[in-house]
Amino acid sequence: MPTSSALFLRPGIVLANALSSLPLPDATAQTHSEKLIAFIADEIVAAGGQISFARYMELALFAPGMGYYSAGARKFGEQGDFVTAPEISPLFSRALAQQLAEVLDPFDETGEVLEVGGGSGVMAADILAELEALDALPAQYLILELSADLQERQRETLATRVPHLLERVHWLHELPAPGFRGVVVANELLDALPVHCFVTHKKGLQERCVSFAEGRFQWAGNETDELLLPEHLTEIITKLPSGYTSEINLAATGWVQSIANLLDAGVVLLIDYGYAAAEYYHPQRDGGTLMCHYRHRAHEDPFVYPGLQDITAHVDFTAIAEAAVSAGLEVRGYNTQGFFLLGNGISELAHSFEALNEQQQVLQAQQMRTLTLPAEMGERFKVIALARDYHQPLRGFALQDLRHQL
Repeated sequence: MPTSSALFLRPGIVLANALSSLPLPDATAQTHSEKLIAFIADEIVAAGGQISFARYMELALFAPGMGYYSAGARKFGEQGDFVTAPEISPLFSRALAQQLAEVLDPFDETGEVLEVGGGSGVMAADILAELEALDALPAQYLILELSADLQERQRETLATRVPHLLERVHWLHELPAPGFRGVVVANELLDALPVHCFVTHKKGLQERCVSFAEGRFQWAGNETDELLLPEHLTEIITKLPSGYTSEINLAATGWVQSIANLLDAGVVLLIDYGYAAAEYYHPQRDGGTLMCHYRHRAHEDPFVYPGLQDITAHVDFTAIAEAAVSAGLEVRGYNTQGFFLLGNGISELAHSFEALNEQQQVLQAQQMRTLTLPAEMGERFKVIALARDYHQPLRGFALQDLRHQL
């Protein structure tokens, strides 16, 4: 991982490193980032000179009023920092809705949908429209969203696209009480949960922490404590070469436990980029998976523009599966996004080329390639299904099921 350096905005603070390809933020954004830098730096001082990277990432993304997801800047879509699958094409959400409709069917009219992290609201709008067309609307469509700004944007999107269904949508600031029945769905949520970083050395494993010195955030080794490894990683990591750096997402396993606590019956569908543990911690992936996104540029320095850029890490789906089983859930499927969408009929949902003009044909073909082909999102993104008291087959895993890789 590169260290931060170079761009001074005011005496004592370095905001970015020498990544010349990144555009400069405007004065308002710079001031916002400086405020968050000072806030995190104060916590580092109070903690004795360093904090875990997980804590740094938590503050950079979620510090009230200052973190990337807590502040008001646009994040999704062409005007933001990255584009998610629902923004690429409504075909993604329409295909996902086929799976939701199948799961909701046994619950008659009492099943609910809980979307965790609603993004721009586009996925919710397209899912609701498709469920209506399938005569499979849930009793309620719940959106758990902590950001007031994103809640408002979601509300505006739904009011514009499906105004007659808005009364079915309810926003939450925390997980609902136990007893939930239906479908929980989260697209690109787990990758934004704070991760601990580590480096291997001859004596074992050392956590990589964050310090603040000479006006910049820097990597710092934790000389006293070793990171507690999940059981499935103990043997894998001991075989890695010295100097290997990567991440462990303890927050994600805790999140799965929280979801298990509320689920009375139904299915949890988690969609994100990631790997099974053996591939995640492959010896050749010795730099980890930490990635940052700023105005549609991807780079590896988490200390650039705190509060203005997204920070993510790939998901260890083996850890998710083991956390689910430990919490009393059953793993009902694990698949690539491409095969999951194909299993849910995305090809049949696409408009026939005869019904489209030439420009529309090109656009739809491009969208389908992006969502399903292995070289695009089709293989990098995975879908895992967790269930409690739900025993019917899931169509998204009919063409292929990769649970044996977990």
